[in-house]
Amino acid sequence: MKVSTRGDYACRALLSLALHPGEAPTSVRDIAERTGLPQPYLEQILLALKGAGLVRSKRGVGGGYVLAAPPAAITLAQIVSAVDGPIAVGDFGEPHQDGACDHEGQCVLLAIWADVGDAMRRLLEGSTLADVAAIARGEAPWPC
Repeated sequence: MKVSTRGDYACRALLSLALHPGEAPTSVRDIAERTGLPQPYLEQILLALKGAGLVRSKRGVGGGYVLAAPPAAITLAQIVSAVDGPIAVGDFGEPHQDGACDHEGQCVLLAIWADVGDAMRRLLEGSTLADVAAIARGEAPWPC
């Protein structure tokens, strides 16, 4: 599986909010400037993240976005799933459980693709915004 541009941008936007805790709501423009992301696309992504309950917004002067939960409570899996849907390698179906396969080798590969998706999901579920912010600040080692 490949994390989409949308998933990457969503993680970058929320990481920006996590790196500036305790500040007033941050405007889309400010997030776009900090991250180098295109503002119109970022607006769509933030709306999806709001719909998923990961950010809250405030309108008007001094308005913008804030995280809806502490960075330690928001995983990369939640963010990616909010904008890309379920984390999976592909939509290939399920392998036959009884070993009977319609096509040579198909079921073995289906089982492997499912394992790959599970491993990626576990990795993203085990990484929070707080973890990534600590790495970005130089307070934790870079991932291997």
